[in-house]
Amino acid sequence: MTSGQQQIYLDANATTQPLPVVLDAMHRIMTDVWANPSSIHRAGQLARREVDEAREHVCNLIGARDSEVIFTSGGTESINTSLRSLARWRKKRLILTSAIEHSAVREQLEDLEATEDVEIVDLQHDDGGVIQVDHLDSIIREREEEISFVTVMWANNETGVIQPIHEIGNRCRDAGIPFHSDATQWVGKMPVNLAETPVDMISFAGHKFHGPKGSGVLWLREGLPLHAMLLGGGQERRRRGGTESVADIVGLGVACHEASKWIQGDGYKKMFTIRDSFEAKMQSEVPVCCVNAKSYERLWSTSNIGFPDVEAELMLLGLSEAGLCASAGSACSSGALKESSVIGAIGRQPCHVDDQPYGSVRFSIDRTMDAGTLDSAAGTIRNVYERFHGLVPKADWPLSADKAST
Repeated sequence: MTSGQQQIYLDANATTQPLPVVLDAMHRIMTDVWANPSSIHRAGQLARREVDEAREHVCNLIGARDSEVIFTSGGTESINTSLRSLARWRKKRLILTSAIEHSAVREQLEDLEATEDVEIVDLQHDDGGVIQVDHLDSIIREREEEISFVTVMWANNETGVIQPIHEIGNRCRDAGIPFHSDATQWVGKMPVNLAETPVDMISFAGHKFHGPKGSGVLWLREGLPLHAMLLGGGQERRRRGGTESVADIVGLGVACHEASKWIQGDGYKKMFTIRDSFEAKMQSEVPVCCVNAKSYERLWSTSNIGFPDVEAELMLLGLSEAGLCASAGSACSSGALKESSVIGAIGRQPCHVDDQPYGSVRFSIDRTMDAGTLDSAAGTIRNVYERFHGLVPKADWPLSADKAST
């Protein structure tokens, strides 16, 4: 990226920029309401009031009761706490999940498999990564008494593919099996009413919808037990020890409040048109590219585009140099550029080519994105593809853009 060049940020699934109103609220807390909310004096109770108000904003966004919301440090902590708590509570051997979960789920389950007497089974999915509910039905019929819980993400972080959460949840509810969903890419972008959704626990993070990093929520349906991972102090109704980060919690609450207004105003509906227009523009600019899982129901934020005869690393390097931010997979494994586990699981569809490089790049947008910016982005992406396609990384990888062009 050259001096004075305008940056185009298409990596919103990794994180979003905090809204000005979020930053203002956090600054006010850090400046004026910095006391410990567990203290009984007036300053502490003022901080407590801020935490309570933030919790109310979260409840309004997701359709929850305040007793069901636990503040955490982010989606990963929420997921880890949920899965470990369910395994400890249920004490059954079989855990059902999918091969396309975020690493926060996959690695936690792998750890449980290594340290506890549990078996992890991936539910079958189709070519787009959508869970086959019939497979879940068959496992419930055959092994219902062994099943500890089910965990399936609401929307995929790399392709945007939406899972049949209600169908999965209804099957689990009928069998009395707890159901957790990683809702990190869903909450704050689409309507949620947990009072009418057959899930028992969800996890999400504020920085995915213009809140601060370091803020997250674990929601569990009222009446379900929870085994705290962090002990000491008894905060969050003794479910998550540690002094609350009031500024982060307030920032999350404001982000939830702003997301609620945007969703209630149907702001999300126009975003599908913006995404579809971008994908059509991309296929016009680069006819050989293809959109992974294009025919499936996907979240508006995500376009995962495959480019034949190019390495994803080279595409990202060139895009970054041109001032465009994108990703080749989950941001939580950034710095380790490797094949996406999700794309690996669903195959290089719809343009699977076995005998040549194939780079899948995730372009993800937030609710502030406009069609004009994406049109400009498409031209930049075309230029980078034309520059790098057909090149093969040399032995001294990673390459600089200068070396790659020689």
